Amino acid sequence: MEIKLFIIGCILFVLAMIMLAVKKKFVKTEKAQKTFENVYSWVDTGWTALIIASIIMYFIIQAFKIPTGSMRSTLLEKDHLFATKFVYGFRIPFSDGKRIWPMKKVKQGDIVIFKCPPEALSTIERTEGISKDYIKRCMAFAGDKVEIKDKDLYINDKKIKEPYVQHIDTEIYKNFNLFETREEYQKAWEEGKFATLPPAFVRDNFGPVIVPEGHYMMLGDNRDASFDSRYWGPLPDKYLKGRALIVYWPLKRIRIIS
Repeated sequence: MEIKLFIIGCILFVLAMIMLAVKKKFVKTEKAQKTFENVYSWVDTGWTALIIASIIMYFIIQAFKIPTGSMRSTLLEKDHLFATKFVYGFRIPFSDGKRIWPMKKVKQGDIVIFKCPPEALSTIERTEGISKDYIKRCMAFAGDKVEIKDKDLYINDKKIKEPYVQHIDTEIYKNFNLFETREEYQKAWEEGKFATLPPAFVRDNFGPVIVPEGHYMMLGDNRDASFDSRYWGPLPDKYLKGRALIVYWPLKRIRIIS
C-alpha cells in the first residue's frame, strides 16, 4: 500500500510541475487563472500528503485491521491497531526485505506484523499476485526445537506457559506418521507442504522441527483456529514488517498490546 501511495504521489508531483510549466502559455484569462489555481492547489496538496504518508507508513508507523479470529482473545476481528515499522530496523526500499539500524531484536511473545509468505497463499492468490499481511505471535527462533504435544507447546523440550492461548476445540487430534524420518518431516515443513494437509495432521501434535537460520516460528493465540507456521512453515526474517503497538479502535478496546 505504501509503495502505491508513493507512486501516486510522484505522479501528482510530475503533474504539478507540468501544470506550472504550461501555466503562462495556456492560462490567460482571469477565470482560467482562478480555475487553474484551485486545481493546482489540490494537486500540490495531494502529492505532498501522499508522499509524506507513504514515508511514514513505510518507515515509522502503519495502521492495520484484524481480518480473522486467529489471535482471539488477544486481538479480535475488526480491531484496528497501529504497528511500529522501525523497531526491528528500517526497511531498505526495493531490497527484498533488508533492514538497517534495528532498535531491538524480535523477542519470544512479540506480536508481529509480517508479509504473508507464498506458501500460505492459495494457488489462485499466487497466480494473481495477491499480497496479504498476517499478525501472529513469535514463539521460536533459529536453532530452536519446536514441538506440540496434545496442544501443549514445547521449545527445546521445555513446556511453555501461554496464558494468552485459547483452545476452542476440546478434541485432540493424534499424531499422524506421514514420514519415515525426522529429516523428511523437517524438509516438508520448511517447504510449506503442510499447508495443503487437513488441520488434523499438525494442529494438536506437531514436530519436532528445528527452526532454520534466519527464520521464526509464528503461532496464533487462538491456536485451534490459526493458520500459522505449523502449516506454511518457518517465517523468513525478510518478511517482518513491524511490531503491534496499540489498539485504537473500537474505543472500548483501546490499549497497549502486550
